[in-house]
Amino acid sequence: MANSKRTLFLKRRLRVRNKLRKVNAGRARLSVHRSNKNISVQLIDDVNGVTLASASSLEKDLGVVGKNNVEAAAKVGTAIAERAKKVGVDEAYFDRGGFLFHGKIKALADAAREGGLKL
Repeated sequence: MANSKRTLFLKRRLRVRNKLRKVNAGRARLSVHRSNKNISVQLIDDVNGVTLASASSLEKDLGVVGKNNVEAAAKVGTAIAERAKKVGVDEAYFDRGGFLFHGKIKALADAAREGGLKL
């Protein structure tokens, strides 16, 4: 029997997250979530279990409310880089979840790198 898309997504997410945890212990995690209508990102401190900063395409000040395209992802990426600097985080590891590193996810990561965040 073939695996469903959801099952494959969950397997990919666990595989990515577990590999990253082994390699990048002690660093903050930049976790991305993409839905059909929006994209959001969180900077998470896994040691203390605290979200340090977040950004989303739902925020009105970014000017991309309800959009989920490459331009919106780039704006969210620059916003999270600025907020990470305010919190004092200059490097994190990029947790793409089960999403492929292509298109919107890649645009978000590139914009965060250009904003000064080391991924």
